[in-house]
Amino acid sequence: MALKRMDNVLIVVEELDPVIAFFVEIGMELEGRGPAEGRWVERVIGIDGVRQEVAMLRIPGGAGRIELARFDAPAAIRSEPPGAPVNTVGLRRVMFAVDDIDDVVARLRTHGAELVGEIVQYENVYRLCYVRGPEGIVVGLAEELG
Repeated sequence: MALKRMDNVLIVVEELDPVIAFFVEIGMELEGRGPAEGRWVERVIGIDGVRQEVAMLRIPGGAGRIELARFDAPAAIRSEPPGAPVNTVGLRRVMFAVDDIDDVVARLRTHGAELVGEIVQYENVYRLCYVRGPEGIVVGLAEELG
């Protein structure tokens, strides 16, 4: 029995639109958006009475996806403070390879994103940074050099 792939990473958000716009600016495509509720959802996630809206974004031409979920019932629970540092226990970031890190950072700033640290060069291999976007979501960006 072999692992086939990683289908997606779920990010629970309070507002879908700004987070969708943030990931679309990185270069992802909105694959679909709609409600997810009913007994089948309740059984999968173990929460009764759940009503949520989900959006699925995909990497163009690739298999990677990010699922965003906004819970209408029951309301989402915030377990860490907004702006938690990257050494906080739990899923901290998703990393994307990009062609032009400066361009992507500049475009993300129009969505309120801020650099967590700096854009740095690792040897002659990568330029790297972390960016904090809407709702405190942290993404890593990597531009391969040479």
